[in-house]
Amino acid sequence: MTDTKMISANGISIRYSDEGPKDAPVVVMSHSLSAELAMWDPQAEVLMEDFRVIRYDTRGHGGTDAPVGPYSLEMLADDAVGLLDGLGLSKVHWVGLSMGGMIGQTLGLRAPERLLSLTLADTSAGYPAAASAMWSDRIKAARENGMAAGVEGTMERWFSPGFMASGAPVLDDVRRMIASTPVEGYCGCGAAISNLAVEPRLGEIKLPTLVICGEDDQATPLSMSETIRDGIPGAKLAVLPVARHLANLEDVGGFNAAMMSFLNAQK
Repeated sequence: MTDTKMISANGISIRYSDEGPKDAPVVVMSHSLSAELAMWDPQAEVLMEDFRVIRYDTRGHGGTDAPVGPYSLEMLADDAVGLLDGLGLSKVHWVGLSMGGMIGQTLGLRAPERLLSLTLADTSAGYPAAASAMWSDRIKAARENGMAAGVEGTMERWFSPGFMASGAPVLDDVRRMIASTPVEGYCGCGAAISNLAVEPRLGEIKLPTLVICGEDDQATPLSMSETIRDGIPGAKLAVLPVARHLANLEDVGGFNAAMMSFLNAQK
């Protein structure tokens, strides 16, 4: 069980964990919508041998406050800066998946001086206009039916049929994460994601960047990762065959190998 702490930042109380050597380079890990810091357990285990690893629950998730929304990606990025300030961290490597990758891109534009590198996994820099209605529908469904009603539909988007059929214990862990997400947090962050529009400014991000994507990602398809790779100067793309949206859990070995190779090259 990961030891967690609380810190006040940007007007809310944020739950976080702090693991690994305190004098090592720092990696901050930011999870997807409907998840929490435990989503990164398989990555933290390998990272903490050589890095100080900070994981945290995004506003509206896990043990972090879930004030009434809507939220914005700028607000979520400011939460992250507040966390860094509270912990006295000046520069960090950022690893974010899905929503966490969107926050990372926003930070790359809003506070690039705080970042050493970006690892952007299974994420997007923007959505087509039709996605606005999709997010409105999802937010409405969460408010009317609660989070538990959407668990299985989310799982099908997040994991390949083969992995779903495997009965891996992590699948029930993820189901619990989704179901326990506060409705206000899901709706607030869903509103933030629905306004994602970083793509026109990707060329302004001048940080070493690795993009990782599950080849069969249904939520943020590979084409979205290719757009990020092509937009950020010098960015590299690692594609994990078969895996879907939570590629860090479906293909732990492939994800960790790509991530560690990139981060070690930044030392």
